[in-house]
Order: sequence, then C-alpha cells, then structure tokens
Amino acid sequence: MQLYELTIHELRKLLDTGETTAVEVTESIYNRIKKVEPKVAAYLSLAEERAMEEAHGWDKQGFGDRTKPLAGVPLAVKDVICTRGIRTSCGSKILANFVPPYDATVVLRLKEAGCILLGKTNMDEFAMGSSNENSAFGPTRNPWNVKYIPGGSSGGSAAAVAADECIGAVGSDTGGSIRQPASHCGVVGFKPTYGRVSRYGLVAFASSLDQIGPITKDVRDAALLLQAIAGYDQNDSTSVPRDVPNYAQNLLEGLKGVTFGIPREYFIEGLDPEVERAVQNGIRTLEGLGAKSVEVTLPHTEYGVAAYYIIAPAEASSNLARYDGVKYGHRNREGKTLMEMYRRSRSQGFGAEVKRRIMLGTYVLSAGYYDAYYKKALQVRTLIRRDFLKVFEQCQVLVAPVAPTAAFPLGEKVNDPLQMYLSDVFTLPASLAGIPGISIPCGFTSAGLPIGLQIMAPHFEEGLALRVAYNLEQNTDFHHHRPPLDS
Repeated sequence: MQLYELTIHELRKLLDTGETTAVEVTESIYNRIKKVEPKVAAYLSLAEERAMEEAHGWDKQGFGDRTKPLAGVPLAVKDVICTRGIRTSCGSKILANFVPPYDATVVLRLKEAGCILLGKTNMDEFAMGSSNENSAFGPTRNPWNVKYIPGGSSGGSAAAVAADECIGAVGSDTGGSIRQPASHCGVVGFKPTYGRVSRYGLVAFASSLDQIGPITKDVRDAALLLQAIAGYDQNDSTSVPRDVPNYAQNLLEGLKGVTFGIPREYFIEGLDPEVERAVQNGIRTLEGLGAKSVEVTLPHTEYGVAAYYIIAPAEASSNLARYDGVKYGHRNREGKTLMEMYRRSRSQGFGAEVKRRIMLGTYVLSAGYYDAYYKKALQVRTLIRRDFLKVFEQCQVLVAPVAPTAAFPLGEKVNDPLQMYLSDVFTLPASLAGIPGISIPCGFTSAGLPIGLQIMAPHFEEGLALRVAYNLEQNTDFHHHRPPLDS
C-alpha cells in the first residue's frame, strides 16, 4: 500500500510508531496530485511550500501529544471555507483573487488538532450546483470515470479523497453537497446537525442551511474529523452549546436493539433499479446484524425540492448582495457610474447558475410575492421537520438512497436546471429539517460507478448515525475499492 492510500487512523498509527514521517506522507500525496490531477482537477489552489514546512515541523516535534489527534495528517479543504493567506475563490471569478485575512473556525480547529493543509478543492460556484460543472475554473471529474461528474457542490473534496489526493477532506452541505458527491465518488460524506459545527468563516450561500462536514475514506475517519471540528463557537450565532461526545468510541457498539425506518417516499418511480438494488442489499445487511426495519412515511417529502429552491435562492440573493465590486472581489473599472460599475462587476463575476438563483431569490422576496412564495416555503419546511420528528418516534435512524441515480456524464444535465435540481431530491429534506445524514458506499453499477446509502438520525445524534454506518461498512468491502485511475 502506498502512503497516499492510507486512512487517517492508519496514518496516525504509522506516525506514532515511527514507521513513516509527515514529510514522507506529504511528499507522497503531492507526487500523487502531480500524477492524477490533470485527469481529475480536484484542486483550485495548492499550498505545497507551506505544507512541507508544517510536515518538517511535526517530524521535528514528534507525535506524542494526545491533544493533537490529526498531527501530521495532510487534509484538503473546500474552497468555500476561509483560509488565512491561501486564496478562497468559492469557485467564482468574482473572488478569483481573494485571500482571506483570517482562518475559519473549522480551519483553526483542524490546525489545533495538528493537520497539514494541502490546498483548496474545486466546487460549484458559491456551492450552487450538483455536478461541479458550475465552477468558474472548469469541472472536477469523477475518478471512477473521468467522463462523468463527481457530484456537487463539494465535488473537488470528494474526488480528491477518492483519488487519494489527500488523506481526508472537509466540505460543506446546503442541500446535499457533501452526501451526494460522496455517493458518486464512493467515499464517506457526513453532514452534521445544523449548529453542531461552526459556520464562522464559511462563505455564505444559504445561511439557515449551510453546514460543514467531513469527507473521508471510511466511517472511522469521518468520526475522527467530526470530533476535531464539532463544538460551540461564540463567533457563530447559530452554533449550539452542546457537549460533543466521543464519536470514535461509540462506533464499536453493535446494532441489536436498533430500529431503522425505510421511508416509502425515497423508493419511488424514477429511482434507478441498480441504485435501489444496492440500497436494499445494504438494508438486508443491517437486518442480518440484528437491526430491525420498519416502513415509515414522510408525507411532505414531495414538496422538499420546491421549498428548498425558494428558501435557498432567497437567502443567496441576500448573502450575495455584498459582492458589488466595492470592498473586495472583482471590480469592473470601465463603468462610468456607480450603478454601471455594480452591474458590470456582477455580470462578469457571477456565472449563469449563480445569476439564476440570485434572480429567483430576489423575485420571491419582492413585495407582493414574499407571502406567496418565501413564507409558504418556510411553512412547508416546518411540516418536513415535523415529519422527521414524528417518524423518529417509531425508529432511531432512517435508511434511504442518497441520489436517484449514480453519477451521470459531464454535460448531460448542465442545460436542464430542473433535472439537475432533482438530483438532490433525497438529500434536501434532511437539510431542510437540520438533521444529520451520512453517505457510505453500498455498491456499484454495472458500469462500475459507486452507489451510496444514506443514514439519517435525529438532531445531534451524529454518534448513532456513525455507529450504524460503521457496522454496515465493516460487513461490506465497498470502501476498500479504489478508482482505476492508474490503469
């Protein structure tokens, strides 16, 4: 096994015993990046010089400090999360040269845990997209088949993990942007409860939905990364002051006494038969491990896409108003008036999908339409949240597909926004309700593309979702498969 193929927990063991060094691992990963990045395009910025300095520092200091669980571990961060001294573009021309003067809380916590930051990963512009084709700097490609999308908007992070271009990564999830690309790239992706992880320093798309989470090679690594970044932050008004349990310690409990629900609304017409077959196989595996299944209903699921694509664009319209060419970001210098400068800067800086969502959001917030659209969508969101609260009285977790299909070819849906939006039909409800959800590999299509299974849990029950996912993972071998990039 090559050093770049290691998981976080495998690497930490080798570093602790002196069988490898942080410099050796970091060099191995950058060599891997140089080899496969022309095919995958997972990164927008690399910080090789800084990373190698940090690696040398850890080798000199040693790895005996138990308060640094990620010491010497090279990780990647989605380019929507602020990193001091490293460009943060959000995949957009309007922030193409923006270098933040501070680190996001999540980045600070990763550094406090000892990680080495490799670079910033590609993404749909301002996290608006499901395929990574909306990046202003070109699409990331799926490592399993470079003619296919990796998913989005955290496609760069998921592809980097799958292609062994990092040991682990961090992404953000607004309506499925961690879980869906993790499913399409055959890795683990976890969206925590809204409020569990600080959003301070996360460039806002939809503030009531955005949440940061880990993308890793296995469930244990997801628990370790979440442990490092979770917890209350006074800089984030939506951060919840709750104790963070030991996620890795809880993984080893079995599934006897666990009841999981199978929501009928997630097994519908339009679900690819190969996806359904793989998820059903996962369900049978869970039952074989002693868990009990029960069919449940989430009756307002069908309204999730409509509600989300009113709420999220409305919040995006408000959040993106700050990009006016005045304080930072792209400015057009040819405009002769202030309004002309605004118009030219935003027209040149934003891509088509971002413009579409800004206009949609502005419309639903405008006088005369607010009650008919935005207020109504918020009411539907409340009904969706109540559906989950009610169903968790019957079961402890929910098991469902992550997406209706596996990854699709690049360009197939880019000109059909509605079909693209429907790619997130199974991830949006959990985001609207604010509950945690994890995607883990559960199979492959006949074409060799990965399929993910989604486990959702009640608010702040990340440990339970991780435990169920870990037990399923340990009784399958899908997480051991690697893309055929080297062939």
